[in-house]
Amino acid sequence: MARIGIILGSTRPNRNGEQVAKWVLDVASQRDDAEYELVDLRDYPLPHLDEPIPASAGQYQNDHTKAWAEKIASFDGYVFVTPEYNHSTSGVLKNAIDYLYAEWNNKAAGIVSYGGVGGARAAEHLRLILGELQIADVRAQVAISIVTEFENFSVFKPNDYLAGSLGTLLDQTVAWSTALQSVRKAPAGV
Repeated sequence: MARIGIILGSTRPNRNGEQVAKWVLDVASQRDDAEYELVDLRDYPLPHLDEPIPASAGQYQNDHTKAWAEKIASFDGYVFVTPEYNHSTSGVLKNAIDYLYAEWNNKAAGIVSYGGVGGARAAEHLRLILGELQIADVRAQVAISIVTEFENFSVFKPNDYLAGSLGTLLDQTVAWSTALQSVRKAPAGV
């Protein structure tokens, strides 16, 4: 069974993303097609790139990098919950992604974004980043408007249609994550 990490991409105080990520986990937990786990970047405080670029996976010097690498390597795919900050994804999420390379390779990801225009620009930037890391991002996306889905811009009250969109995103993420397991098991150079 595939393991999917739901990565909460904001560490700001009073962040809206925590409500969104818990909603994603609640919806996903009702399914029986994969194991889902919430990964909060607050639990992995990574300084700004204090690790030399490793020659290969596992050659890390710092304990925080080793813990992060172990967590990311344990998943077959991801759902990134990203805010849109200044027309892009959050700096803390970009930093966490940049810490690793091989642990991300040949896995799949879905994107749940939120912001003034549903976080669309953050999602598009994140897709470019994921492509460089050999992560297959799925087509389905959940774009959550801070204007229509948050009461007073702070209390997440998702409309029913979002659950259907999330279901499609999870279907695609699990399918691609499962399919890519054989790619990760193939001998190098094949």
